[in-house]
Amino acid sequence: MPTELDLKKKLLIHDIAKHLEVSIATVSLVLNGKAKEKRISDSVAERVLKYVEEVGYKPNQLAKSLRTGKTHVIGLVIEDIANPFFATVAALIEQKALARGYRMLFCSTNNDSSKTRDLLTMFQERHVDGYILALPNGVEAEVRALVRSGKPLVLFDRLLPGVQANAVVVDGATGMYEATQHLLSQGFKRIALLMPRLDQTQMNARAQGYTQALREAGLSPLVHEVEFPQDTEQLVQDAQSFFEDCTTCDAVMFATNYLGVYGLEALRRLGRRIPEEIAVISFDDNDLFRLYSPPITVVAQPIEALAEEVIGTLLASLENPAETGRIVQLQLAPQLVVRASSMRPSA
Repeated sequence: MPTELDLKKKLLIHDIAKHLEVSIATVSLVLNGKAKEKRISDSVAERVLKYVEEVGYKPNQLAKSLRTGKTHVIGLVIEDIANPFFATVAALIEQKALARGYRMLFCSTNNDSSKTRDLLTMFQERHVDGYILALPNGVEAEVRALVRSGKPLVLFDRLLPGVQANAVVVDGATGMYEATQHLLSQGFKRIALLMPRLDQTQMNARAQGYTQALREAGLSPLVHEVEFPQDTEQLVQDAQSFFEDCTTCDAVMFATNYLGVYGLEALRRLGRRIPEEIAVISFDDNDLFRLYSPPITVVAQPIEALAEEVIGTLLASLENPAETGRIVQLQLAPQLVVRASSMRPSA
């Protein structure tokens, strides 16, 4: 049994070896799961593991990382951890990473390229094993340098121009195309799109799908770009001003869930009835959209599949060095979830 002194002091592998009268190498090999490989007897391995459990020994992670070159930490850089989409994806990725023995460091960029560079530098200094990145434009050189260094990374949600790297994205163009066609099939013709003024691949794709569907129907797009970031009240007022000016709009699509939330508040303030006066669709689902009256039609992203593919792609590179040079780029299909907000009211 461990002594009182054993329990009070910070134990080292040396102390465990001395107490069990085995070599330091034996303890180290057992703790690193290499007992069978190095032909250490089951009885010795069991003694080491039992004693380690009794004394609550925790290995020195810094020393271990210096010895192995691995920290078992993954850096996740996203746009905004408060955004329900990113929060849900981050939680799922963390859950799956922990199950494989990796811890996560989370950071938000707020679409600030300067802040993003600082975050990437910080992760490099922390020697994270891999990166999961949803980044603003303007940091392409830094990400290309990471790729050249051989560090495993996965881009998700959006791509970066000129960067060849692992990526998992959602087909926003098809999602918005199908959503716009749905509105057209309901007889809506003056369909507006509210989107953030961000030159990002996923936003451009969503606008492309919307525009294509309208042009095929012989109709003109009506796109209103909202400055981002702004505080909540400014965003609501921006949307409200647009709706006040666009009195002929009979439908509106929001390119993000947060714009959908602020847009609904603007319509509520104006007393516009949904869908009697204006139909509504938002890209990306949100609890509020399901609970709203009437419930809001959405282009739902496959969040669980997205998280699974992101962490799976990264772990394949981390755990199999032969995979590091192979680029995997996946595009997942979203789902149009039709609810009452986009259905033409019966006479």
